[in-house]
Amino acid sequence: MLTLENLSTADAKRPLAGLNASFEAGRIYTILGRTGAGKTELLRTLIGLDPIRSGAIRLDGADLLHRPVRARQMAMVYQQFINYPHLNALQNVIFPLRRQNVDKATAVARAREALALVGLSDFETRMPSELSGGQQQRVALARAIVKNARILLMDEPLANLDYKLREQLREEFPRLLHKNVDGVILYTTTEPGEAMQLGDEMVVMHDGKIIAHGDPGDLFDNPPNVEVAQLISDPPISVCDGRIFGGMACFTDGSPARLAGGGLHDGTAVRIGIRPDALAIGGDIAARVTLAEFSGSDTILHLQLPFGQAAMLLDGIHEFQPGHGLDVALDAQSLLLFSQEGANITGRIG
Repeated sequence: MLTLENLSTADAKRPLAGLNASFEAGRIYTILGRTGAGKTELLRTLIGLDPIRSGAIRLDGADLLHRPVRARQMAMVYQQFINYPHLNALQNVIFPLRRQNVDKATAVARAREALALVGLSDFETRMPSELSGGQQQRVALARAIVKNARILLMDEPLANLDYKLREQLREEFPRLLHKNVDGVILYTTTEPGEAMQLGDEMVVMHDGKIIAHGDPGDLFDNPPNVEVAQLISDPPISVCDGRIFGGMACFTDGSPARLAGGGLHDGTAVRIGIRPDALAIGGDIAARVTLAEFSGSDTILHLQLPFGQAAMLLDGIHEFQPGHGLDVALDAQSLLLFSQEGANITGRIG
């Protein structure tokens, strides 16, 4: 088990602030956060590239802070796939084993096994310049896997690949990564869908802190606060102001959102979260399109509503011009309710 104990760094760009977490072997942990949240800094700190200010990093109880990088039993796959241009695919994968003084025959056998695992058995003699971007990233992954590292760190490894390659490798990664049953796998991403798809557990980071840690489905259904709710939804949820009146959460224009439970008094200010799939065409709420954009095979409509702005997600490609008027319906059961401070209080809604 990998354990972080009150881990903080002094890096001025994106310092880590008091991180506490435990990561079990045999599981994939996706670390979700916006650019600049501290994800890469966490991986660099774990592997020993960035110094810490305070706290501890332990592997099965043993302190890693005083171990050199080579002795930390870690491997890292970077966003920019890095392969030695003068070595072919097999030689690239063999390289770290030779640095570990593994004998040549064993190194070749293990490298071939790793290349087979990532589907590149027929590309052993290809030079990096003769490989596609996806194939080069597979070589980099094989080179990390072959080390049999206890901890595999992956820093947005699919970010620089085209859409089709990303989709293909997303489907394959769980199979590839779960082969490392004795290792801890940390995978950073800015994309909620990728974090949900690949992770056994999810860690959400913001401003150098871990703000949520748990099952991806549970975090999506019941985010602890508005920040997590916005980070984990794609497109993000929209948040509108509201108040409690007559036992109901109401938008600023007075229209009801949903029934409120006990403990929320009349006049209590709240923030109402609208998931993109909570809105649908056809209803009694007048809306105006401010922007239409396409995401894969979906359409995202940005709407001006009587009580604020919100995004609506539609299946398929739909043509809407800015200023187009339409009536929409709101599914009250899909709404989230937050306190003014941002805490999720949806559980107090009937």
